[in-house]
Formats: sequence, C-alpha cells, structure tokens
Amino acid sequence: MEDLRISPLKLGSFKSSLSGRSTPRGSPTSRRVHSGRTPRRDGKGSGGAVQWFRSNRLLYWLLLITLWTYLGFYVQSRWAHDDDNKVEFLRFGGKLREDVLHVEQNKRLDSVANENSHSLVDTTNIVHIGVNKRMHVTLAKKEDDTSQRSLSSRRRTRKASRSSRTRIRSKQKVRKVMETKDLDEQDQELPNTNVTYGKIFGPFGSLEDRVLEWSPQKRSGTCDRKSDFKRLVWSRRFVLLFHELSMTGAPISMMELASELLSCGATVYAVVLSRRGGLLQELTRRRIKVVEDKGELSFKTAMKADLVIAGSAVCASWIDQYMDHHPAGGSQIAWWVMENRREYFDRAKPVLDRVKLLIFLSEVQSKQWLTWCEEDHIKLRSQPVIVPLSVNDELAFVAGIYSSLNTPTLTQEMMKEKRQKLRESVRTEFGLTDKDMLVMSLSSINPGKGQLLLLESVALALEREQEQEQVAKSNQQPKIKNLNGIRKEKISLSVKHRLRGSSRKMKITSPATDNSSVLSATGKRKLLFSGNVTQKQDLKLLLGSVGSKSNKVAYVKEMLSFLSNNGNLSNSVLWTPATTRVASLYSAADVYVTNSQGIGETFGRVTIEAMAYGLPVLGTDAGGTKEIVEHNVTGLLHPVGRAGNKILAQNLLFLLRNPSTRLQLGSQGREIVEKMYMKQHMYKRFVDVLVKCMRP
Repeated sequence: MEDLRISPLKLGSFKSSLSGRSTPRGSPTSRRVHSGRTPRRDGKGSGGAVQWFRSNRLLYWLLLITLWTYLGFYVQSRWAHDDDNKVEFLRFGGKLREDVLHVEQNKRLDSVANENSHSLVDTTNIVHIGVNKRMHVTLAKKEDDTSQRSLSSRRRTRKASRSSRTRIRSKQKVRKVMETKDLDEQDQELPNTNVTYGKIFGPFGSLEDRVLEWSPQKRSGTCDRKSDFKRLVWSRRFVLLFHELSMTGAPISMMELASELLSCGATVYAVVLSRRGGLLQELTRRRIKVVEDKGELSFKTAMKADLVIAGSAVCASWIDQYMDHHPAGGSQIAWWVMENRREYFDRAKPVLDRVKLLIFLSEVQSKQWLTWCEEDHIKLRSQPVIVPLSVNDELAFVAGIYSSLNTPTLTQEMMKEKRQKLRESVRTEFGLTDKDMLVMSLSSINPGKGQLLLLESVALALEREQEQEQVAKSNQQPKIKNLNGIRKEKISLSVKHRLRGSSRKMKITSPATDNSSVLSATGKRKLLFSGNVTQKQDLKLLLGSVGSKSNKVAYVKEMLSFLSNNGNLSNSVLWTPATTRVASLYSAADVYVTNSQGIGETFGRVTIEAMAYGLPVLGTDAGGTKEIVEHNVTGLLHPVGRAGNKILAQNLLFLLRNPSTRLQLGSQGREIVEKMYMKQHMYKRFVDVLVKCMRP
C-alpha cells in the first residue's frame, strides 16, 4: 500500500484558503493539500525553505494577521497625520461616499467662506482643494449614535459661534456707519470750497516731513532716565481714562501722558468713553493699548492698576460706576480736571469727594472749583495739585527749542533754518506774501471759544484800515492839485517871457509830461517824509479746526452767515481742518488769538505752543490766559464779550502796523515757555501726584 504523508496538524478534512475545495482523508490528492492548484516544481535552492513554509500553516496565518495589522496601523497613522490624502482614501472606485461628503461640506462651510481657496464639488462629486489648504474630514457612521450626537453638538456650537461673529460684525458695521455719519455731519459744516468763506487749506503733515526731512511717525520723545518721574513709574501699571478722542486739548494731553509713561517703562491701558474723533489711529501708532469696553472689563483692568488717571470732568459717570463695583477704588484715582465751567462741576460733584486727588491746570481754575465746592458743602479728601500743560517734544523740536529729539545732525540752529523754509512753503500754499500778517486761532468752533466775536473784530479792524486809507488819499489830493496849478502858472509865465524876450522858437512841454514830473516829484517827497513808516500790510485770519467733533453746527452756520453779509470779509479768512500736525501752521503765522469767553480759558495749551514759535498772543483778560500772557510783555489782553471787540480790533491794527513790536513780544514769550512750560517742568510737578496717590 502506498505510503501517505501525514500532516503535523490535526487529521481530518479541512478547507484550503487557496483552492476552496475539501479533500477527504486518505485521498491521493491529500499529498497536494498545501500546494494549491499549481503542482510543485522542483528547483534549485527552493526545496527546503519553501517546503518547510508550506508545511507550517499556523505560521502562515500568523504572518497574514501581522501584515493586516500593520496595514491597519499604517492607514490609521496616515489618516491622523496626513490630511491631504484623505479624500483619495475615500474615493475608492472613483466615487466619494455621500454621507462623508455631506458631513465634510457642513464642517467646512464657514471656513471656506473666510478663506481664499474654494472647495467645489463637480459632477463626479470630486472635491478640489486649494494648494496648501487642508480639509478636515469627519467620518461618522449612521449606526454610531454617539458620533451623531457629538456631530450635532459640534454643528450647534459652530452655528452659535457663527451667529455671535455675525452679531459682532453687524455691530461693528453699525458703529462704523454711525462714525462715518457723524464725520459727514461735521464735514458738511464747511465744504471744501464756498464763495462765502473761501477755501480750506491743509493739513500739511506731508509737507512738514518733506521740508524738515524728519517724521514724528518714525520717532518719539524719550524719557529722562535720571528723573524722579521715571523712577516712580518704572514697571508700574496705569489706566488712563479718555472722555473722547477728539483732537482737542484734553485728549491730546492724555495721549502724550500715556506716551511718556510708556517711554519710562510703565504699562499703560486706555479706557475710552467715546470713540468720536480721530485719535484712535494715533493711539494705535503709539502702541497705547485700548481696553475693549468701558464696563466690566475696564473695571477689572483698573482694579489691577497702580494708579487710574481720569482726564476730564466728563469721566464722572465712569468713576461713579467703578466705585460702585469696587468701593475702595477711589483711593487709586487721580482726577485731572481740564474744564472750568459750572455745568462740568455739576456733572462731577457727586464723586468729587470720593477720589484720592484732584489735579487742576491753573490757579484760577483751582480757586474757582474750590469756591464751588464750598458753596455745595463738598469736602475734598486732599488739597488739589496744580499741573499746567506743556509743549511736547515734537513741537519744541520744530520750533528750534531743545528737546529729547535733538541729535548732532539735527541741532537747534539747523531746525530754525528748516522752520523758516517750512514757513515760506506753507505761506505759498495759502497764497500769502511777506506783506501779509497772518492771524491764527486754532480750537474747536463753539461759542465758548469766541470765533464769531473774532470775526467781528477783524471786520472792524479792516473797516478802520480802509477809512484811514481814504482819509490819507483825500488829504494828499488837494496838495497835488495846488502843486499842479502853481506849476502850470510858472510854465505859462516863463513861456510868455521867453516869447517876448527872444525871437528864437522854443519847444513847449506837454501837460501830461508836466503832470507826471510833478507826480514823481511829489512821490519822492512823500517817500522822504514817510521814511520811518513800514510798508503797508494786509490782515489775514486763519481759523480751525474744521471737522472737529466738538464743533457746534449752529454756531458755524452763524459765522458763515456773518461772512456772507459783510462784503469782502471772506477774502481775508482762511480755514484749516482738525489735525495733530500743527507745527506748520504755527510756523506760517504771525499773531495768535485766543478769544475764550465766559470765565475764560482753563489754561490754553495752544497759547504756550504759539509762544514757543515766537508769536505774540492776543487773549482775553480772563481764566488761565492772564496767568500765561503778560500784557505788553508777551502779548496784549482785551475784555471778554462784545465789549472787547473794539480793543481787540485796535490791538490787531497796532500789530499790523508794527512788525518789530510783534517780533519783540514773541521773543519774550518764547523765553517764558523755555523757562516754565516745557515737558520736564510738567512731569516734575506730576511727581507730587504720584507720591500722594500711587500704591507703595
């Protein structure tokens, strides 16, 4: 009987994975059970290893399981770490599963709308993805309830986030529309051209950069490293409270204080109660952090600060809410009040006695507020401190006064020469010549600043100037006629005498020639007589600031109506928009006017800036102006109200006819600024505030 080969495995029938047929026990074909359909071939070197491998079925299956497991781990790894090829994995057979495609489209709908690359599905349901853009596909089986619930939760979360983003965007759009609307309303007050008032000039920021060959956008003032101010604020945290962002005195002063604190190593946050105005971009340029809101977040930020400095009486509402939220917060608030009218005091008085310290700009303002406090029985926690404003480094630098911006290549003497070139360039833009005297007044346009009264004074001055010219001409004409008559009589007598005494013919001079010779002689005699009188100058007035958020529309319209009803007065009036780049305007001007009414200007930052540029100041004899301007020394003062119009007109005519006096008054005013109103003087006074208020 033929010998049979016995397999090491359990005897019995079994099914081959390759052949798919069963072989009964003892069959002759059992010899080829493990060989498959292909008969065994004898070959060199293939007998032992192959024979052994085929005879060990357990090892064969273990190898298959190992390979399958490895393949599974490989696919899973690629799926988790290589998102670019996921779609290719899913597209087996050229068609993408509809359930996966549906999930993927829902997941990527929001991101696709925000990105520039597009995910499109063509007629074959193939997804095309932009280069370098990965698409995260989420696989979810219908039978997996947990996955479905998590997917629904994610969808709801994404939907809620999209809704919140949509609401935020809509609010931002509404805010931008409102800001644009407010800006348009302000711009409509004074269009670019109108026969009533002339034309608006400026701003001249680019002209400054070109002529001065220097830009404040690239440089800023540096802190005095040896000062007590720097020592106290180093590594401290401050919150500065802005009531608005208009280009007026209080917001600009607070912005410059924030810049100085930053340069001295402090951390500064700005809380803005109203974002109306054009300083937000400037705050961003100076890297001043603006807190997102003026409520809960601003309160938390203030609680962590070493000192909170409020920059206006309008900040009373925020201070009240903050102290309700944090009762002990008043001990860390220094209130720098920059207004001096009763309505501002009434707004601030509920919280005046709750803050640590009040800061005023002038002695007049301090006495006025203390008087109001006594009348209303308000007892302050401490004695107020007076900290006047100062001329910033940028303006001082262009004016030729030493500041932290001066370098060996940009000395004071060099900047004076550049400022003269800037003056000539700006006056050329205005259409002015050397015989024109430019009078300037920069501030928000409202009744408290008295621009309409200034227009009335200019009109009165021009009227008197014209009357004096007419009187002078009328006084000169009779003399010329008498001289002509005498000359004609002499000529006629001499002609007759010559005709009688001589038979020789003579050439007779024509009357026109005689008149011209007489006029020329008279002109020479007039020049000799008026040799000490300066050349006549024309008066021009420059008003700003067009477009300021503090302007009063009705008041501006009243000014335009006055101009239209006063003949050629508009030919003498120029306008300029609101801007922080005012060095060019001060350089071009000859005289500055501050005509604040009521109880006068609180301090007058523009007053000391004009004095720094050597301009004589014509101001009202009230408020902080009379503390800065010394009458007949650095300028001329006049009363408030219409009673002061006549005196202001006389002062304008006096400076118009006496350029040398203008230079003398301006020079003395510049010396006062260098001694009292520079940056180092203000921050030296601020040290007292820090010592009294700041946490140890």
